[in-house]
Amino acid sequence: MKGMGVNRNGKTLIAGLVVAVCATACGSDPEPQSPYVKAAEVCDGLFAGGLEKTVEAVTGATSFKRRSDGDVGRLIGKIEKEYASGRNWSQGGELCDMAAKGSRSVDETTLRFRIYAPQDVNYPGSPEGQRRFSLGKEAVANVRSAGIYFECVSERLDGSKNRPARIYGGLSKAHDRGDALANAMDNLRVVHAASLAVAEKLKCEDNAGLPAELDQDLKQLPPASRESEAE
Repeated sequence: MKGMGVNRNGKTLIAGLVVAVCATACGSDPEPQSPYVKAAEVCDGLFAGGLEKTVEAVTGATSFKRRSDGDVGRLIGKIEKEYASGRNWSQGGELCDMAAKGSRSVDETTLRFRIYAPQDVNYPGSPEGQRRFSLGKEAVANVRSAGIYFECVSERLDGSKNRPARIYGGLSKAHDRGDALANAMDNLRVVHAASLAVAEKLKCEDNAGLPAELDQDLKQLPPASRESEAE
């Protein structure tokens, strides 16, 4: 009789395990991940917490292709390597793109960073309609693009105490909303957020001199002249 009791308990235990396993494995499959995301998830959540509407305005979209190739770590490694090479400038790499739902690859709003040459700042050949701002070493913005030139001194960049890394962050192919100052400022805000993220990852001293937030009344600079180029 005792053996039968043990057998019965064993069957009960096995039945319970089957139920438990089935509850986990036999349940309905999870819903597939959407191929699209909102602005808060673009570029690994870089713009979440206040810039979502700005991103929507800059890109002209509210839904974006889900991308997993945005990798700030890979970009930082490339900048470190290019700086160490001692070259005057570099091609850099892409931080991320903000590909609107239904857009073609040639139309995707993109953020890229690179080492810039000294003569790139105060360059007198700026395109018509481009505005210059006092931010970093210089910032520029127009209807469809924006960029920030800044210098970075970091323990991750050997020799940067004496030779700061010249880094340019640029936004390209923004949605054309007209040439109003507010539109250029929105383009610049997106680049500023991205540049801060890169400066923080590179451990630039004082975040490369970039403010935590972009001032609405950021000082505009006059167009660069041939004289400023010579200086």
